[in-house]
Amino acid sequence: MASPIPSPYWDPYSRGSIFGLDRGVKKEHIIKAALESIAFQTNDVLESMRDDSKINIKSIKVDGGASKNNYLIQFQSDISESELIRPKNVETTAMGAAYLAGLAVGYWKDIDDIREKWKVDKKVEPKRDSSKLIKGWKEAVSRTRNWLKDINN
Repeated sequence: MASPIPSPYWDPYSRGSIFGLDRGVKKEHIIKAALESIAFQTNDVLESMRDDSKINIKSIKVDGGASKNNYLIQFQSDISESELIRPKNVETTAMGAAYLAGLAVGYWKDIDDIREKWKVDKKVEPKRDSSKLIKGWKEAVSRTRNWLKDINN
């Protein structure tokens, strides 16, 4: 079975890579690069959403385990030029299912009753211009595209 092709590039021949390695690279640099790649990939999808919808998204609610990483959400805010809002309870997928079930059986009277339960843990605003970082990311992505096209055909 073929592996899924991540959006927005839709290139089954691309492969992951790490650029800029030298003898001074330590495991912490690789960890930082992995976190930043999450933000860059998310930003690529966000840019596609902005382009397709013609809506300038300026505020993003984040959740899940990765959102607990303050470095990641600040970096995401910087490169997306958006405010990020993390809830106190980051396991919102499970919470959403519970809220829907509670609505269905009348535990909550309406959506507004549920909204009152949602609490903000942290809001993060962009702090730096990341245009050079994004340019570097796009160059790196371009170098991974069509990696295996000639090999597999």
